[in-house]
This record gives sequence, C-alpha cells and structure tokens, in this order.
Amino acid sequence: MYVLTIDQRGSSSDVDRVPDLVSSLAALTPATFERSVGDELQGVVEDAGEAVDVALHALRGGHWYVGIGIGAVRLAPGGSPREGSGNAFVAARKAVELAKAAAGQVPLSVVAGTMGRGNSPLPAREEGAMASAHAQAVLRLVGRLVQQRSDAQWRVVDRLRSLQGGAGRHGAQKQVARELGISEQSVSRTLLRSGWQEEWAARPAAAMLLDYAHARIIGSQTEGGR
Repeated sequence: MYVLTIDQRGSSSDVDRVPDLVSSLAALTPATFERSVGDELQGVVEDAGEAVDVALHALRGGHWYVGIGIGAVRLAPGGSPREGSGNAFVAARKAVELAKAAAGQVPLSVVAGTMGRGNSPLPAREEGAMASAHAQAVLRLVGRLVQQRSDAQWRVVDRLRSLQGGAGRHGAQKQVARELGISEQSVSRTLLRSGWQEEWAARPAAAMLLDYAHARIIGSQTEGGR
C-alpha cells in the first residue's frame, strides 16, 4: 500500500486549497483523500501507477508538499484514512517532513516503512530503501517538468491526455489542434517544449520502482515475522 500525505505550502498566507485538491483527486482516483489535520490531506492507494498520478497532480500547481510512504496499512474497506494505521502512515509522515526540508528541490519525498531492525532481513530492507530513493529521484525529475509547464502548455497536454491518455499520436494531435483553434505544428512544438513525451515515458519507471520497493518492504516484513 502507498500512503500519500500532502501538505499545503505557505498556507498561512494563502487560501485553503484542500477542498479543491480533494475534489480534483476524486476525479483522478477512486481512493479516498480527505483532510487529515489543518491544511493537510491524506489518502491510501493500492496501485503504484495511481500513486504516481496523484503525486504528480499535486505537484502541478506548486502549492503542495508531497510525501509517499510505502509499507503495511491497516484500514477497513471503505474506511477513512484518518482511521488507518501501519508503518506506511509513519513513513508518509516522515516523507512529507523531508519534502518540506528539500530546499530548492521538487517538494516530494518517498520513504520506505519498516518493522524495526530486529524484525526484517537487512538485504530486503536495504533494497526497499534504495528502490524508494530511486523512485523519489525519478518523481522529482518528472515533477520538475510538471511544475515548469506553462498554462498554454497545460491546455494542450490536458486535452491530449483526455483524448487518449497517451503520449500523442498524430491523429490525436490533429484533433487537439482543431479543438483549440491552433495549428498542428503549434501542438507539436508545445508538446516538445512541455516535456510531455519524457513525462509519459518516465511515469512507468517511477511506478515500477515504487512497486519493487513495496514488494521488498512487504516481503521483508513477512519474512521477519516468521
């Protein structure tokens, strides 16, 4: 499981953005995201690709610190994230605090949950931690592309993604150009400058690393409990 703890940046001098993010995430994922405390929200997702989608969506506006915790979760089906427990929640809390401390970097961190040094095999713990660090590195690189994208670039990217969810076939780009009233060449140039192709290619890599980290972390906890 992946717990995402997302905290608003500069909330003391800004409007409360939690309701809008909760609403937009509801259109993105079936997982429940809700305010946990103050200007923070939290949710639990099962799929690594879904965790990537949520994290990058939150980074998009530049208003959020994003922490991803990987590990065990105890939560009743359909239950509120506020009722959950497990080391993934602890890891997510640590991750969002690390994101806040990442001065000058993309404000996202990934932390592997553990069951304690005496309970899980060292190689598996180390592999899980390393995979988490690699996932964080990829997500920060992609997050930089997402945060630097202009409104005009987002209009093209959003429309293209809504049409096919992919990197941009010729026919889809032509349709986007027609709907937005711009030339197909403009669409092509915008996609190139926005880094959309690179983002689309890197998302599965980030998800694969999160998935591998999860497998090693959960596996180490199972082995350690024998």
